[in-house]
Amino acid sequence: MLQEHAKLMALFQAAGEVVGRKKLQKIVYISKKFNAPFQERYNFHMFGPYSEELTLRVEELNSLGFVEEVREQKSGYYQYRYSLTPEGQTFLNQHQSAIVGNDTLFCRLNDNSSKFLELVSTILYFDDLTEAEVRDKVHTLKKKQNYSDEDFEEAYAFIDELTHLH
Repeated sequence: MLQEHAKLMALFQAAGEVVGRKKLQKIVYISKKFNAPFQERYNFHMFGPYSEELTLRVEELNSLGFVEEVREQKSGYYQYRYSLTPEGQTFLNQHQSAIVGNDTLFCRLNDNSSKFLELVSTILYFDDLTEAEVRDKVHTLKKKQNYSDEDFEEAYAFIDELTHLH
């Protein structure tokens, strides 16, 4: 029961607080691409890969009192912070086998900005294309982000780093 929820709680346990809904979406998507056993399905949306299932699962965890969602007013928008509650920790302690061996991956992803993870997740979403095709696609789909050649180089280097974490 709640096995998929426990996997998400294990992410919060390892990574600590995750700031931003978009960032959480990207952390789970990228983790999944690197074989973390998340089951959420993703589609491509305005900010890159997005899972409605993940959004619902986080809402359920919040309703159950296992994950705390704090909404903060920023200049012109709201930002959300997510963390595991003591009740969530207790539940997770009873279901330790949820996810093992992904703590470094979760922490490494959480150390980056949501804008950077948006680029990385978009590159991974189009992993069936050549690097040149991916760059063209990103420049077309994410024109407002104005990603530079250096951003792409950093993203590809980061993907390579994540590949060697396992």
